[in-house]
Order: sequence, then structure tokens, then C-alpha cells
Amino acid sequence: MKHANILIVEDDADIQEMLNFSLTPEGYVLDSAFTVKDAWEVIQNKTVDLVLLDWMLPDNSGIDLLHRIRKYHSMLPVIMVTAKAEEEDRVLGLDVGADDYITKPFSVRELKSRIQAVLRRSMPDEQPIKIGDLFLDPVSQRVKVGETSLSLSPTEFRLLHYFMGHTDRVFTRAQLLDQVWGAQVYVEERTVDVHIRRLRKQLEVFNMSALLQTVHGSGYRFSR
Repeated sequence: MKHANILIVEDDADIQEMLNFSLTPEGYVLDSAFTVKDAWEVIQNKTVDLVLLDWMLPDNSGIDLLHRIRKYHSMLPVIMVTAKAEEEDRVLGLDVGADDYITKPFSVRELKSRIQAVLRRSMPDEQPIKIGDLFLDPVSQRVKVGETSLSLSPTEFRLLHYFMGHTDRVFTRAQLLDQVWGAQVYVEERTVDVHIRRLRKQLEVFNMSALLQTVHGSGYRFSR
């Protein structure tokens, strides 16, 4: 998606400059923020299609900003770009709602590919799907049960969208990671379980959690 508006939240001026130098020729429109406060002001007042988010920032943590984004701008795609490379850090970032996680030092070529993949996933052009009272619109990225809207993170939305488009089929965790998170994203399979639990919790309010079925020894299935 050329001409997408990308917000770079990074307190290292050299990395900011490098990203601006690398991404501007790709046709992206870039905004920069060095603090959580400045980043939130940009998100609230400008069009932002994707956030590149560092974890360690001067006034607060990137994870705190990610929590706020998921609460108030739940469908805004976020890629964590951080030096925190431990597995528990990657799992935490993805569990909080990051769409992807890349560690420093990173390949600019790989980052460009991940940006393109996340933007493609965030802008589907398919027809709405309705299963019983559950309605999903890929274009507006809205999910409703009857007249009540559900607040889903981008990853939860993609996971539900994939299930609703492939009902009555069993998928392993590895298959779901490839189809929903992307083959280039390296996360633990238990991340799937976390998002399944979150989806079930949302659907449980409407007595619909049984739609997401665990197939022991195999994976998960979405079926009425």
C-alpha cells in the first residue's frame, strides 16, 4: 500500500533518520515521534495507517502506548521495532496486540517486507460474512453480534475473519500462525492459544464461545 501514513515512534535520532531515508522512496508518508506523549498526539490528530513502535522511550514504555492504541484505536496496525529480543518480550508484545515484532539490529529490506505484509492484511477487500447473529465486515473491519459491536485487536479480527471464512475445518496452531500472523513472523504457537481465549471471552458474552472449538491433539475449528 503505497502512500500509507506511517508513524515512527523512536527516540534514537539515527534510527529515525535511517528509517526516513529508507522508507520515503517507497512512497510512504512519514511522521516521527520521540516520546509516547508526542506519538499519541499524532495518532489523535493525524491519519495514521501503521505505527513502527520502539519499546523503550524516554517518558513511558512502548507497551503502554500499545495498550492505549488497542483501547482507543483497536484496528490501527502496530509493528514493534525494539532491542528487546528475549522470547518473553516478543510474546508480551504480540499478546498485548502488536501485529508484528522485529528486533534491532534489523534488515531494512526485511522491515519493508513486513510493513507491506501488515498493511495488506489490514486492508482486506472481501465481502461481509454472517454466521447466525455474528457479522464481520472486512472492509470496515467491524464485528457485530446483532446490534452490539465487538472491540477486537487487528490480530483477533484477522483470526476471527479467517475462521469465519473457513468454517468446519480443523487448523493446527502452525497453520493459523502462517495464515493469520504470516510465515515471516516468528512467534511461539502458544500465542494462538492466547488469542483464541480472548476471542472466546468476547463471544461468551453472547453465548457464542462454543463456535470456537478445540480439537484435542489437532488444533482449532470454527463450527456451529
